[in-house]
Formats: sequence, structure tokens, C-alpha cells
Amino acid sequence: MPRSHAPVPVLTIDGPSGSGKGTISRLVAERLGWHLLDSGALYRAVGYAAGMEGLDLSDAEAVTRCAETTRIGFRPDPTGGETRVIVNGLDATDELRTETAGAAASAIAAIPSVRQALLAKQRSFRKAPGLVADGRDMGTVIFPDAAHKVFLTASAEERAKRRYKQLKEKGLNVTLGTLLREIEARDARDASRPVAPLKPAEDAVRVDTTGMPIEAVVAKVLALVAPAGE
Repeated sequence: MPRSHAPVPVLTIDGPSGSGKGTISRLVAERLGWHLLDSGALYRAVGYAAGMEGLDLSDAEAVTRCAETTRIGFRPDPTGGETRVIVNGLDATDELRTETAGAAASAIAAIPSVRQALLAKQRSFRKAPGLVADGRDMGTVIFPDAAHKVFLTASAEERAKRRYKQLKEKGLNVTLGTLLREIEARDARDASRPVAPLKPAEDAVRVDTTGMPIEAVVAKVLALVAPAGE
């Protein structure tokens, strides 16, 4: 890590799919006035770009090249909604939120060379006045020196219900049982992969969001950072 980056504070928010880390990270970043890194979107974006190129996701060499060359950016939503993700000049936000994109991201995230290719891109988001980094290995691998670390979780059933509601609101035809099975399978895959498995950093504060209102979670996270933000 370059020495010049050392003073820039980082808050890492890790956790499994559906734990609320995306929403919480965005709201906390807005309240603090800090930059936001949605690392999951980077992997989804690479999976999306690979699909557009017709690549086989099991071809590590081809997918790694794709990770190295794909241009990924974030833009605020003018309506105040979720941050827009721009992939190679195209707004791919809606495509990246599908279960297909999530499965592709999980698959390519297990490729060591892809993770290495995205390492520098992720760390480049660390800019003043601060960064909120949302992902699965932000506190353990990408920003191990972060001043503040949070690990969000929730029961698989709760996460499936949240995802079901989110997708139904977008008009997608999904079933709760299928989503629950997909979430449980992804949890097992992410936790058991040999490279950067999903787990809390030893110094992370664990927050179980099951049944917690969004504002209560945001307040709890902000309370951890408040001394640095004052």
C-alpha cells in the first residue's frame, strides 16, 4: 500500500449476499460524505463483460484478461436510488442485479488471477476524505489496515425474503424457495473457496441485521466511525 494512502480512513463492510451491506454501505457513505466501493459490482461487471464476449467462465486465462481490460465506473443515481454501474461505457446496473450475474460473479471470484487483476482497481478507490468498502474480503484482504471493520449477517431465510421482495418489485418471476437454495449454495461456495473465503476479519464488529430496520443498522455502523468522522 502506498505510504500516501495511509492517512485516508477506510470503513469495510463485509458479509454474505442479502445481509444488507449494499444498502447500508451506500447510506453510510452518503452520511459521511465518503467515497463508496461496491466490490461485488466489480466482479459482476467482469462476469457481465465476459458474457458479452461469449467467454467460458471456467477459462481462467480469458476471464482474467477480461478483468484486466474491462472499464468499470460508478455514477450516482439522479433519483437517489442505487448507484449506477457503468461497464465499458454502458449502464449495466439492472443486468448486474440478477441472480445470473451473481452466480457468474461468485464463479469468477474463485479464480486467483481474477482477484489479483481487480486488487489494484479496488484499492484505487481509497481517496480522501474516506472510503466505505462493501464486499466479502474488504477487511481481510483488500484493506486489512482499515481503521473500522464491520461484518453484517442475517439468517438465510431473512436474506432470501429480502431478495425475493427486491426482485418482485422489479417485476421478475422468482420463488422464495429457489432463492433460499441459491443463497445457501452461494454461502457454502464463498466460505469454502481457497482464495479469500468469506469470513469476518478478526477485528471486525459483527452485526446481525435479522429483523433490524435499515436506519438502526446505519446508526450502529455510524457510531463506530463517529470519532474518526468528527
